Amino acid sequence: MGLIIRSSGIHAAGCYTTTAIRKGMRVAEYTGHRLSKDEADVRYQDSPVTYLFGLGDGSMVIDGHGLAMFINHSCDPNCETSEEDGRIWITAIRNIVAGEEITYDYCLYDGGDDEALCNCGARACRGTMYAKKEIGRRQPAKRSGNGIRA
Repeated sequence: MGLIIRSSGIHAAGCYTTTAIRKGMRVAEYTGHRLSKDEADVRYQDSPVTYLFGLGDGSMVIDGHGLAMFINHSCDPNCETSEEDGRIWITAIRNIVAGEEITYDYCLYDGGDDEALCNCGARACRGTMYAKKEIGRRQPAKRSGNGIRA
């Protein structure tokens, strides 16, 4: 299977396949140096762009290096990620045609005050790269007129 990096309508550069990929096939491994989340926070404190992937409970991250770091987020992805023995695999969740951009749902869960706006263009785009559960946690509790939560 061939992967290339080229310009993307989602975000700057993206990862594309040059060959068809069958559902269930591993597309790439997310590789790079491993850092504690605290080390990564210090290293990238003032950086607007990072290629970090959380491992396990999120206390460790992979500082992306390789083709997989260019795989963009989509709210309607063609791949998903899984962690096996401390390694992150990107696997096709449907058949992907040659020339298609590879995407997965980032399901972000930690980003401080960052909005993590989504530009995926999917019909059911959430407008953010945060996971649905995280979106609910970040939204202020709705209150009814009597001060009781609705």
